[in-house]
Amino acid sequence: MDTTYYDHGTPAERWERAGMFFDAKDYAAAARVLDGLVEEVPEQTGPRLLLARAYYHSAQLRRAEAELRVIVERDPVEHYARLMLGRTLERQGRHAEARPHLRIASALAGEFDEG
Repeated sequence: MDTTYYDHGTPAERWERAGMFFDAKDYAAAARVLDGLVEEVPEQTGPRLLLARAYYHSAQLRRAEAELRVIVERDPVEHYARLMLGRTLERQGRHAEARPHLRIASALAGEFDEG
């Protein structure tokens, strides 16, 4: 497959293109753009998180999980990554693994269980 279109342009242009694909719900195309961008700027959380979301929405759950684990390992208090990781694990039927991530996400968001 020719990936030239997905890899073309500056990182800012590719970030914008990925956002347009994502907004248009073409998650697979967004992931193709973001995959190269994340490889180029692996330290940036934004592209990696959007890549994980694109993977999640296109049912590439193992890939979403892998990207989210990188984010959570680097930044344990990244609320949305914790929430997404929990939901990704739940969607795979791994509820026991999901529970701690969902609890942490709730606590980081200021939502405390009153039970």
